[in-house]
Amino acid sequence: MGRRNILQRRSFLSANNIDRKSGRREVRKKFTHRLSIFPSSRLYKVADKLHKTKGIVLRTVKYGETSIVVTILTELFGVQSYLVNGVRASTKKGTGKANLFQPAAILDLVVYHNESKQLNRIKEFKWSYLYKNIFSDVPKNAVSLFMVELLTKCLKQPESNPELFHFTEDIFLKLDESDGAVFANLPLFFALHLPFHFGFRMDDNYNEKNRFLDLHEGSFVSDHPQHPHFLEDKQAGVASQLLKVQQPDELKDLKLNHDFRRHLLQRFEDYYRLHIHDFGTMKSLPVLREILS
Repeated sequence: MGRRNILQRRSFLSANNIDRKSGRREVRKKFTHRLSIFPSSRLYKVADKLHKTKGIVLRTVKYGETSIVVTILTELFGVQSYLVNGVRASTKKGTGKANLFQPAAILDLVVYHNESKQLNRIKEFKWSYLYKNIFSDVPKNAVSLFMVELLTKCLKQPESNPELFHFTEDIFLKLDESDGAVFANLPLFFALHLPFHFGFRMDDNYNEKNRFLDLHEGSFVSDHPQHPHFLEDKQAGVASQLLKVQQPDELKDLKLNHDFRRHLLQRFEDYYRLHIHDFGTMKSLPVLREILS
């Protein structure tokens, strides 16, 4: 092969090699551009944000040696579950902190919130209101546990419901300070007004004609129901009175004996069982009936 041919071949190979490299560069540029359109999944990861919210403790379960998992009705996010580390530790840092997570406790919280997580974390917590009586007075504690259990059985989804939170908070604050007829009738008031926040409140259409409270229908009817789930006579009349009560202080005018209250609470449990799937049986109600006797 002549020298000219060799040089021409080398020149061709060099040019061809450059074209191949530039082609690879071009492909790489296009590929990189396409990646920029579809960024890494890391960019889609939403960081857990910190929020300040009030919360009412519903349930606490031990987790590991020193931690707890706590279910809380929060003002901002509805019912939520949180992992709280180290509050059961015997160290100075952990001593006594688990006491803040008693059922019915009202707390000020700083929480990490991520809607995609079923279990979030609490960064800071402290008393929002320290009860004077609920944790130390046996009857009031029994009423608070009844209310907590009833509320827990109604809460199915972690939906924000500030009105429900404020209603529940107000009831616990009133329970802590009340006595006499207001205290005794507060469980009935709570049980009858709580359904308003879950879409199955009873209609107060009671009169001389509509004198049967049909628990299936959630309203007063004129004809005797063809099933056992109804109230009549004084029970129906008292239910109507309770539905008319706007503020717990009005309960002082409702004079009822212990047996009547206990039986009415039992019928209200039947009402919940008819309207909430998998409601089951309340464990706190027999205890409450005994204490209120």
